Amino acid sequence: MKVCVFGAGAIGGSLAARFSNSGTEVSVVARGDHLTAIRQNGLTLILPERKVHVHIAASSDPRDLGPQDAVFVTVKAPALPDVAATIAPLLRADTPVVFCMNGVPWWYFYAHGGPFNDRRLPLIDPNDAVWNAVGPQRAIGCVVFYLAADVIRPGVVSAVGGNVRLIVGEPNGKTSTRIQRIAQLIAKSGINVDISSRIRDDIWTKLMANMSGNPLPFLTGATIAEIFAEPLCIDAIRRIAREVIDIAHAVGCKCDIDVETMISDSKNLTIKPSIVRDLDNGRPMELDAIFTVPMEFGKMFGVQTPMLELFVTLMKLRAKAAKNQRT
Repeated sequence: MKVCVFGAGAIGGSLAARFSNSGTEVSVVARGDHLTAIRQNGLTLILPERKVHVHIAASSDPRDLGPQDAVFVTVKAPALPDVAATIAPLLRADTPVVFCMNGVPWWYFYAHGGPFNDRRLPLIDPNDAVWNAVGPQRAIGCVVFYLAADVIRPGVVSAVGGNVRLIVGEPNGKTSTRIQRIAQLIAKSGINVDISSRIRDDIWTKLMANMSGNPLPFLTGATIAEIFAEPLCIDAIRRIAREVIDIAHAVGCKCDIDVETMISDSKNLTIKPSIVRDLDNGRPMELDAIFTVPMEFGKMFGVQTPMLELFVTLMKLRAKAAKNQRT
């Protein structure tokens, strides 16, 4: 199976190294110093228990890599317009595209049914660029759990935690031949994988964790453990989590996560969420995909979200201040 990972950053690099190490023919779309290092020295993935080093094809231009049997898109949401503009050479008529991304996916209402069926999300997919260039019929949803990773230097990705889990699912909920092939590919690499018949439930489960757990580290610069050591912070997290769960229920989904268990499990995480690392390093952030669009869903269904609205407003002010400081 010939696979391309579009975006070889923290998540994409982690997946590409694991896929290649398990014998899959893998290429990556990367750029800058990271691309140069991968071409010259290969891609290295540092895990807690071992180091994986692979040599794979890499280019900033998908035309150099050619048609694929499957594509994994692992960029952050602000980079989707670039994906739309350049992905075509990777696609055969039947090539599925797995979107391993945080937040609400651009295809969310495809095959959704009901009054919002095929509704577009311009904040995530401006001018329907991905919808038209990739086509929602190619899309496979993917939710990533327990993979905290970062590019520590060009060509080298460090990942914390070995119990990585991917949940994949068709937007229409069916167990297709292609979703089974994707799951087999992932399992072959040593990653835990499940096929979901309700991938939107899994998206909301991850959203609830991100939307409740990310704002306070974002605003304070503290680690997750430091935030969860403060009773007043925990109270705020509970209240935000309740609002997110209310939105999920309003749109017909459930969050398969216990808030108290999440709080307990987070008390020892001495890391910062990826969105905080993006803020610290001046990288584009997924505020709209993770926060703004889900809150818009709440407004569509009349769900009150005062805590979310306050904290997201503060996060956007913090992001704006950081951008002004850099310029």
